[in-house]
Amino acid sequence: MLKLSVIIPTYQRAETLQTCIEHLSKQTISEHIEVIVVSDGHDEKTVNAIKEMEDKIQVPIFFYEIPKSQQGVARNFGVAKAKSPICLFIGDDIFLDHKACEKHMEAHKDAGDIAVLGFTTWDTEMEITPVMKWLEISGWQFAYPKIKKYKKSFLPSKTQHQFSYTSHISVPTHIALKYPFKIDTTLYGWEDIEWGEKLKQNGIPLFYEPDAKALHHHHISLQESISRMQVLGESIVQFKNTDRFPRLWKRTLIKISTLIRPSSFASMHRKAFLNGIKIAQKK
Repeated sequence: MLKLSVIIPTYQRAETLQTCIEHLSKQTISEHIEVIVVSDGHDEKTVNAIKEMEDKIQVPIFFYEIPKSQQGVARNFGVAKAKSPICLFIGDDIFLDHKACEKHMEAHKDAGDIAVLGFTTWDTEMEITPVMKWLEISGWQFAYPKIKKYKKSFLPSKTQHQFSYTSHISVPTHIALKYPFKIDTTLYGWEDIEWGEKLKQNGIPLFYEPDAKALHHHHISLQESISRMQVLGESIVQFKNTDRFPRLWKRTLIKISTLIRPSSFASMHRKAFLNGIKIAQKK
């Protein structure tokens, strides 16, 4: 009996995706899960990787390709194909601990309509760069240190949307169908926060289950992180109605703050973010 549909958007990361699926095949409840992989555009290496995995593991894999769009569209497509009562969204670079799916299901048991956030940290099998350490400790990428005190409990509704990390979060399938991801975005970023806002506004609380553990296998250099932050600045303009979009007065304060320690990681990322907003507003 299927209990959990694991939905994975992917694009041109065939080898990493294979490892992601291998971790799913080792889940303690592997007989109760299905894996739905949605390729955001065609990639022959991904097609071949899926064929290879289908012959190697017992967990059912359903693979689909959609025209190049964004992760939100891919997730919505995957939800529409799900056959289980619960959907777990993860990234193709997320390697789940063997008990992660079980922990998600335990959190959902008799809980009604809730979202469950698992814990994710960097994969130590790869080089952890100084900026990656900073991103984790500071909360600029995944702010788990800020919610440590809410482990195995619900986050405050006022801020829960800020932690709706679609790299590792589960919801009842009917909720995912009722509140789909925004599809009219052209750049990476913020669609998870906007989706989390929908859940919050409709009374879906967010439960933090740190025992649902995962590793994030994604090497990031300083320049890559800064470039990503500029893209996030550009894309936030498409989400002006969220509380993440800084108004003019706040952007001014951010700009001033970068002058205090201009060579710090925080200042470099803030500059890139503001530059992204500036670029988007000129278009």
